[in-house]
Amino acid sequence: MIVFDLKCSAQGHVFEAWFGSSADYEDQTARGLLVCPLCGDTQVAKALMAPAVPRKGNSRAPVLREPQDQPTAVAVTGDEARMRELMVNLAKAQAKVLEGSTWVGRGFAEQARAIHYGEQDSASIHGEVAPEEARALIAEGVDVAALPFPVVPPEAKN
Repeated sequence: MIVFDLKCSAQGHVFEAWFGSSADYEDQTARGLLVCPLCGDTQVAKALMAPAVPRKGNSRAPVLREPQDQPTAVAVTGDEARMRELMVNLAKAQAKVLEGSTWVGRGFAEQARAIHYGEQDSASIHGEVAPEEARALIAEGVDVAALPFPVVPPEAKN
């Protein structure tokens, strides 16, 4: 995984995004799939990066900074514009779905199993789970779904 600091051109929000490789970043940028999670702006580009100092272990702290005076522009045409609009609407829909859900962080797999097996009352939850663990939950018959955009704890901005 590679982490880039990205910046929207509308409000200058700086946020981090994780990609499997630099090629993934380039592909998603070329297809117009990057969206600012704070304002929904579809004109997003790499921001100047500062070294990240983790808070605990190897975890990287969420990056959100105040806008800077460095505008970025991206030309959008045809299908790319429709794809960007779709991504903005998808991000808004995900936020709406999560309004009634409880963040359980890294305890997601444990709580999802407890709900599935009747050891805990039914509830809508979301959190973090490794891809291998998600596959194991699905194999057990636990109802889980991947979210299209990463989600952060409630005290951090997405």
